[in-house]
Amino acid sequence: MSNTPEPPKREDTEEDPPEPEGQSDSSSEDEAAGDAHMDLLRSLFSGALNFSAGEKVLDELTLQGVARYIKSGKCKNIICMVGAGISTSAGIPDFRSPGTGLYANLEKYNLPYPEAIFLLDYFMTNPEPFFALARELYPGKFKPTLTHYFIRLLKDKGLLARCYTQNIDTLERVAGLDSEDLIEAHGTFNTSHCLNSACRKEYSMDWMKDKIFTEDIPKCEACNSVVKPDIVFFGESLPARFFSCTKADFPSCDLLIIMGTSLQVQPFASLVSRVSRNCPRLLINLEKSGETASFMGMLGLGGGMDFDSDKAYR
Repeated sequence: MSNTPEPPKREDTEEDPPEPEGQSDSSSEDEAAGDAHMDLLRSLFSGALNFSAGEKVLDELTLQGVARYIKSGKCKNIICMVGAGISTSAGIPDFRSPGTGLYANLEKYNLPYPEAIFLLDYFMTNPEPFFALARELYPGKFKPTLTHYFIRLLKDKGLLARCYTQNIDTLERVAGLDSEDLIEAHGTFNTSHCLNSACRKEYSMDWMKDKIFTEDIPKCEACNSVVKPDIVFFGESLPARFFSCTKADFPSCDLLIIMGTSLQVQPFASLVSRVSRNCPRLLINLEKSGETASFMGMLGLGGGMDFDSDKAYR
């Protein structure tokens, strides 16, 4: 389900033309035959791909329905998946919004293309643009939003299984989540490491902050190689804990809340399909995201989000 606003329905002012005599029964039979064929296809695909029909858990697909479910006592393991959209009201730009997003405002760094600022190969030869950007967006300059404190409230109520975040701003930590509550899928500024594979000396957040704000390129005190915050660049693997925790967390999740993410970056985006078929999923975002591919959606299959089809049940 989604809390994105629905477009207004067009009001037809003309009456539908009368159905030609003698065709209504035939049309109904054709529609019934088509439905039967589609049900057969769904059944075949479900068996072949090991999909089973999900059970409707919410009494209605609304925010009120989700609230009643949380208050019912049946909802005990909530997972939050969050992206840059939950931090925009704190003053931190998201990545992809036209005109205001981070990628749209990097011209001053003379990059070959916007994503290069988070490309490991580019950073190894030209780290200055990244550290200049880091001075602008460094953790500690911004305060958590109501969304961050909502996640903290879930923790305080004993309902939060885990928060999976794409963000590197550490605002979840500032709001009161600790390392056990968090999976920082794209890394964190909380620690840094030397990039020399033979060294890999670790440095603290305070050490990195001091280097960044003195406008020095952080260099390792042991081997003089560049030191990089432990955020995941393009070309780097996600933290091992991301993969181990998803295997443990998602099968037992009984409510998935997705907030402020376009669900375009893998493998994070694929997590919406890791919960059980019965688990309700709530998307809070400016626009719909993570939808099932059209062919799979037509069959009522696939693990993506389904907002509009007559098969939507969660």
